[in-house]
Amino acid sequence: MNTDQRRYCGVLLHPTSLGGKHGIGDLGPRAYEFVDSLYEANVRLWQILPLGPTGFGNSPYASRSTFAGNELLLSLPLLVKEGYLSEEAIASPPPFPTDTVDYSMVDAWKMPLLKESAQNFLDQEENIEEFTAFCDANKFWLDDYALFMILYEHYNDARWFSVWKKEDGTYSKEQVAKLQKKYLKKIALWKVLQFFFEKQWQDLKAYANKHEVSIVGDIPIFVAADSVDTWSNIELFKTDESGHYTGVSGVPPDCFCATGQLWGNPVYDWEAMKKDTYNWWMQRMKAQLHQCDILRIDHFRGFESYWEVPYGHKTAERGTWVKAPGSDFFKEVRTQLGELPIIAEDLGFVTPEVEQLRDENNFPGMRICQFGFSRDIADWPNPFDTFLPHNYPSNCVAYTGTHDNNTVRGWFELLEEKDKKMVMEYLGCNQKDVVWAMIRSVMASYAQYAIFPMQDLLELSARARMNIPSTCGSHNWAWRMDDRQSYDTKLMKLANLIGYYGRSGKLASEEELNHLMAQTERTKA
Repeated sequence: MNTDQRRYCGVLLHPTSLGGKHGIGDLGPRAYEFVDSLYEANVRLWQILPLGPTGFGNSPYASRSTFAGNELLLSLPLLVKEGYLSEEAIASPPPFPTDTVDYSMVDAWKMPLLKESAQNFLDQEENIEEFTAFCDANKFWLDDYALFMILYEHYNDARWFSVWKKEDGTYSKEQVAKLQKKYLKKIALWKVLQFFFEKQWQDLKAYANKHEVSIVGDIPIFVAADSVDTWSNIELFKTDESGHYTGVSGVPPDCFCATGQLWGNPVYDWEAMKKDTYNWWMQRMKAQLHQCDILRIDHFRGFESYWEVPYGHKTAERGTWVKAPGSDFFKEVRTQLGELPIIAEDLGFVTPEVEQLRDENNFPGMRICQFGFSRDIADWPNPFDTFLPHNYPSNCVAYTGTHDNNTVRGWFELLEEKDKKMVMEYLGCNQKDVVWAMIRSVMASYAQYAIFPMQDLLELSARARMNIPSTCGSHNWAWRMDDRQSYDTKLMKLANLIGYYGRSGKLASEEELNHLMAQTERTKA
C-alpha cells in the first residue's frame, strides 16, 4: 500500500464513541476537536468502523445500506448553524448516559429532529441545485434506499423476505415506481438526510486531510440479510427458485467456539457478479474510497474462500468452504479503479492461499499483539509467533487489539497469574504499566503502521470493550468517551513514542539517512 517506507501511527475510534450531550458521538464540533488533537500529537491515521446506518443489534457491520451514511451521526449543532433547526429545538436533550450509547433512546429523540431539519431544508428551497446534483449522482443506490427506509418504518421491521407483504418484498420496477409515487414526500426527507450526511462527513474528512490526518475506513465483505442491498439486488446472492436465501456466512468451529460463528449474512453468487464485471462491487469500492483515504477490508479471507452454511441452520457447524474468485476480482479492481490503498484483515483461519492473495496484491495484513500471548498460551513462549511484535513484517498494520478484542487492561486482568508473569517478562514491565508497555512494543516493531484503540490509550477495563463477537446486546457498539475522560494527555504520551520511533509519517532527511548509513558501515566494519 505504501512504498516509501514512512512509518505511521493511528487511533481507532468510531465517531459514535465521541462525547457530547446528544446521546451519541457525531460529525460535529467534538469530531473536529479530535482531529485537532491527533494533529498536535503527530498521529496521522484515524481509523473508524463502517459508517452505514445500523440495523438490529446496532452493528456497523450489519448496515441497512452499504452506500448510505448513518443518519444518527449527523450533528444537530451543525444543522442549527445551517438554519435548518432552531437552538430551542435541541436545547433540552433527555438525560442520556454519558459513557454509552442508548440507541433506542437516541433514535426516539433525534430522528424526529433530523426529519424536521430535512423538511425545513426543502421548505427553504436553498441549495436545491446542489441537492439535486447529489441525488442524480447517487441515483443508483439513493432511490432504493430512501424507499426501503419508508417501507422499513411502515412494517416496523426490515426483514423484507419474511415480514413484508409479498408485493413489497419482491423487488420489481413496476412496484417500486408505484411506491415511489405514493411516498414521494417522505422519500424526499430521507434523501435530504443523506445529502446532509455527505456534506457533514466530507467537510470533516477535508478538515482531517488538511491537518495531515488520513481516514482509515472499513468495508465488511458481506452485507446484512435485511438490507436494501439484498432487497434491490437479490439476483447477486445465492437463492432458490422461490427467491429465498440458500446459504449464509460464518466461520467454522474452532478452539474459541465449538459450534463456530453463524453470522447469517447471505453469500454472494459470484458467477452472477462476474457477468457484469462485478459492477455492484466496483460501485461499492468507489463509494467507500470516496468516504475514506485507506480502506480496510473486513474478513479478507472470504475473497479466497468462505464458510457457507445452509440457510436455516442454528449453528455454523455444518458448513463447507466455498471458493471465491479473489484473484480475478482484484485484477478487475485494478483494471477499473487502479491501485488502491487497501488493508487486508487477514485474521482467523488463514491458509497459504489467503496469504498468496494478500501478497500478490501487496496489501498489508494485520497483527494483533494480544494474539501473540493468548492464542496458544500453553505453548508460550514461542519466539516465532507471528503476532509477537519482534516478528512483525514491514508491510503490515499492527494493533494492540481491534474492536472485536477485549481492551488490553481487560484482557490482561483475565489471564492466569503464570500467564500474566510471562506477558510482563516479555514486555519488560510491571502489572501497572502493562497497557503502555504493549503500546510501546507495537510502536517499536518493524510494522509500517501502528494503530491503537482509544480504550487502550485511556487504559480502560473490559467495561469499555466495543464488541464481543457472536453476541447481540446493548453492551455491543455502545462505548463512548465520557466527557470527563481527557484524551489529550494520553495523545501527548503517544506523541513522545511517535517521536522516538519515527512514526509521524515523515521521510527521514538526507542528513539522517547519511548518519544511518554511516552507522551501518561502522557496524559492518
